[in-house]
Amino acid sequence: MGAGEAVVAILGLGLITVVTRAFFLLPERELPIPVWLREALRYAPLAALVAVIVPEVIMSNGHLIQTWQDARLYAAAAGGLWYWWRRGILGTIVCGTAVLLALRFGLGW
Repeated sequence: MGAGEAVVAILGLGLITVVTRAFFLLPERELPIPVWLREALRYAPLAALVAVIVPEVIMSNGHLIQTWQDARLYAAAAGGLWYWWRRGILGTIVCGTAVLLALRFGLGW
């Protein structure tokens, strides 16, 4: 890619970013959003988080894991159980990390 193409790409991406982020700020009045869409958007952050975390837990090098001796599975389960029990984010992170490290360093998984 030449310098000219890089400049055009950067400017184009910048323009797209400004337009998409300012889309909701440009109208003078609030855009009407159907109730069903507003309710569906409540779950968008959770769906995005799941879309990022689940492949990281169940896949290794682009393939599904083939064994149950993977510390990530047990760490995710322990974190999920902690959250179900206590409803605390910090405890969930600490519990999952503790299980992951114990299995990785203790059992060599």
